Amino acid sequence: MKETTFTQKHIALGAKMAPFAGYNMPIEYVGINKEHNIVREGVGVFDVSHMGEIWVKGPNAIPFLQYVTSNDVSTLYPGKAQYSCFPNGKGGIVDDVIVYCVDNETFLLVVNASNVDKDWAHLCEYAPKYDITPGKELYNASDEICQLAIQGPKAMEVMQKICDENIMDMEYYTFKKLTVAGIPNAILSTTGYTGSGGCEVYVANEDGARLWDAVFAAGEEFGISPIGLGARDTLRLEMGFCLYGNDIDDTTSPIEAGLGWITKFNDVKGDFIDKDYMLQQKADGLKRKLVGFELIDKGIPRHGYNVCNADGEVIGVVTSGTMAPTVKKGVGLAYVNAPLFKVGSEIFIEVRGKMLKAEVVKTPFYKK
Repeated sequence: MKETTFTQKHIALGAKMAPFAGYNMPIEYVGINKEHNIVREGVGVFDVSHMGEIWVKGPNAIPFLQYVTSNDVSTLYPGKAQYSCFPNGKGGIVDDVIVYCVDNETFLLVVNASNVDKDWAHLCEYAPKYDITPGKELYNASDEICQLAIQGPKAMEVMQKICDENIMDMEYYTFKKLTVAGIPNAILSTTGYTGSGGCEVYVANEDGARLWDAVFAAGEEFGISPIGLGARDTLRLEMGFCLYGNDIDDTTSPIEAGLGWITKFNDVKGDFIDKDYMLQQKADGLKRKLVGFELIDKGIPRHGYNVCNADGEVIGVVTSGTMAPTVKKGVGLAYVNAPLFKVGSEIFIEVRGKMLKAEVVKTPFYKK
């Protein structure tokens, strides 16, 4: 089992550790609900060093990325990031990804920890068609970089204390290369997955301890706390954000996963993997769709629970579910068959043999 740069710090702080994506990761420190609320109300720090980082460089970087991702890379400019996914050529998703544009010939792809090897193999398959050489223009830096996500309404105020330039006016999904905690050429981005504001900082592994100590020293007056992956999951779910392996995978298309907004069909975008399949899917109409739901009856929905209609027929499956700490309701995401995937539809979640009434709703569940 792998360790991140910060694993020993988690253990020293008494975190409950468990395997995640091949790493020994902190699941919780003082309780998921308490850690969830710390991020919603103040500032918390996640170790997300298990995430993967892949560089794409050279004059063919944009054409290559236009073909292997679903979103339109041409809309990016230096300092701008974009949420996207890798269609798999079979109607599903290899992974979801954040694309960072350093310049027109330099891009950083941030991918999920559990998919780094799969993503790398997928990109290497198509790279030669664009004269991109794995190990050269395409480079897997995942084992060289550590990452902290500092999240919450006080996060940017904390980080400003240790940054050498202004970060307080940064827009969502942008980034800067700057000096953080005396570490030059750090990347600070605002692509948080919690819905409470904040940033992520990428540095070389050898600078990780210095970053950790500086962040916690700067945040001491704000009650900064380390946060485990358990609260990261409840925070993202309250926002209705997809988690790969739960809500999207190799069998789900971006269109039925509600990711049409990151799937662009235009002349500038041009051809890309599964374009024709997804256009046909749009034309034919969806047979199922990923939707948000709130329980009306009391209970807690969980991954894998059946979704049923009023007659008790199974019409879908819960992909993510929890008792949301902030909204204090049982909420979840589920694939639901037509026509009951429409907002306002009455559905039932089978929880321990009982049919609990629920309603299909728009996400996010948490609204500031």
